[in-house]
Amino acid sequence: MTDVAANQKTGAEALGHAISLNEALLVWIRVAILSFGGPAGQIAVMHRVLVEEKNWISESRFLHALNYCMLLPGPEAQQLATYIGWLLHRTVGGLVAGGLFIVPGVVAIMGLSYVYAIYGNVGFVEALFFGLKAAVLAIVMQAVVRVGKRALRNPIMVALAAMAFVAIFFFSVPFPLIIVAAALIGFLGARLGRPEFAALEHSGKNTAVIDSMLGEGIPEHVRPNTARTLRLLVAWLAIWLVPVFALVIALGPDDVFSQIAIFFSKMAMVTFGGAYAVLAYVAQQAAEYYHWVTPREMLDGLGMAETTPGPLIMVVQFVGFMAAFRETSGLSPLVAGTLGGLLATWVTFAPCFLWIFVGAPYIETLRGNRALAGALSVITAAVVGVILNLSIWFALHTLFRQTVQVHQFGLSFDAPVLSSIDIPALLLSLAAAIAIFHFKVGMLTVLAACCAAGIFLRLAGII
Repeated sequence: MTDVAANQKTGAEALGHAISLNEALLVWIRVAILSFGGPAGQIAVMHRVLVEEKNWISESRFLHALNYCMLLPGPEAQQLATYIGWLLHRTVGGLVAGGLFIVPGVVAIMGLSYVYAIYGNVGFVEALFFGLKAAVLAIVMQAVVRVGKRALRNPIMVALAAMAFVAIFFFSVPFPLIIVAAALIGFLGARLGRPEFAALEHSGKNTAVIDSMLGEGIPEHVRPNTARTLRLLVAWLAIWLVPVFALVIALGPDDVFSQIAIFFSKMAMVTFGGAYAVLAYVAQQAAEYYHWVTPREMLDGLGMAETTPGPLIMVVQFVGFMAAFRETSGLSPLVAGTLGGLLATWVTFAPCFLWIFVGAPYIETLRGNRALAGALSVITAAVVGVILNLSIWFALHTLFRQTVQVHQFGLSFDAPVLSSIDIPALLLSLAAAIAIFHFKVGMLTVLAACCAAGIFLRLAGII
């Protein structure tokens, strides 16, 4: 964090662009408030705001950053926001962008956890956000189309994206294996000089702000620096792990707060592939091993995370809340629950900042390497397939009330129960898609209209 010390400039002038931190703050607040729909929806929002509307970052650099974040454990959308914020305004920019990305979710999940613990259900909240899911589904599909048009620029990339989708959706191939295979294919293709594997170029009318800033004379905070890296590594390891060790020493390893800190710290290091890839593990451990929540409560918590802004992995806050609410360690239940929820959030997201601030300078240096650029170009194509997988997963759980797991002939995927189709959700999603794709209606307008429609359907007794 030394690059934001008092004796250094953090203003736009020192960074070589005209975007002030105050201006960026307002944009990051907007992104945070609109960050619904899991990683696919959140990436869609950032792409639309930062690439298309603001032209702060080019398509190629956005995808370069996304590729790195997809390789990391933890929520890729939050880490992508941190990465772009860091590029613009150093560590303070990364803290603002990444921190604000989770604040709305922290507040919303905490409030809903209070309601759930006291009253036992959040049915009225689910009804309130019914329309929101329909709008988010349309926005997610728009993101797949927009990113796909840029990334899948030749038949080979289309085929690789399709292979990635089939592998992860139908065969549950581990996400890291897909990325490693994509990187190897791209690396070899670029080394052989195949034009299909060339890196993406910025195609906007004007050079994006970050690309203009980094085009000549790379700013100091983007350059790799071993001494600074070590300082950042020590600082963020302390921010992350000192509270964990303090709790274990003070309360003992069997106390609920120590267990929350240890479990979610371990989870933060193995959550490759985003929230969807780790939710089954969290649900199993929380419900069957620790008995913090029941399977039904875990699904309710997932519903909260899906219908509130912020990363889907925010469900950990609900789990931490319920765990401490029931095992209070001498505190009042609501106070214990609040501390347990915040603790789970802290140890889950602190490592995310570590991965970006320590690794991003080195990732930026790889942009000029043709072989590595080829690897990343194929990873980008594979990521399109992964985003499509997430989009379909979201669609299945938005448009159908029930799904079944299929395990036959080597296949492993969720299939919809056709008789459980939610007609109001389907019609509202189609209306949102038509508004976005055909009439080019703005995202905020579509979100507001769908929310209003959801409330109307509830009042009318249709849902």
